[in-house]
Amino acid sequence: MVLEEVIITLLAVYDRDASRAFVSGNFTGDGLTDSLQGLSSSEVNSIVDWRKFYFERYMFAGKLIGRYYDSQGNPTKYLKGVEVKAKRGAQLLEKQKSEEAKIPSCNSKWSQQEGGEVWCDTGYPRLVRRPGDIALTGQISQRCACFQEDELNKPGLVTYEGCDHLSKSCKVN
Repeated sequence: MVLEEVIITLLAVYDRDASRAFVSGNFTGDGLTDSLQGLSSSEVNSIVDWRKFYFERYMFAGKLIGRYYDSQGNPTKYLKGVEVKAKRGAQLLEKQKSEEAKIPSCNSKWSQQEGGEVWCDTGYPRLVRRPGDIALTGQISQRCACFQEDELNKPGLVTYEGCDHLSKSCKVN
């Protein structure tokens, strides 16, 4: 069953908006709700992009009256709030991509026999925090990036465990 069939089935069976299930993967109980409360701006942006995809590719059948559309089919203040949050998510994602493009990413490989390895063709691999992640996802994450020797004293850079300070290649778990 393809995604659009799953969604149409969910709407037909449950007769309600199940947008939260799209990002959470929870298609039971709590997940089958129209509430987007507590989702990150990135997750809300995914839902708005999903809605745009369906508006562009499928025949319009109607609006589900409730939290996002009133009985006349007009957008409610909740829908306008979701769209603002989604726009902020898209802006943050673009900003993060732009910032990450300034520092080259590491090369990486993994195999079951040898495990993982990261390396830099020029520079040294370091873990660096993604600055926009808290705003985007509500969580902190890191990525591998390549830094030149004169940049290795920058605050926030983490050398891989068990890796020499000036190694261009590091084994990872």
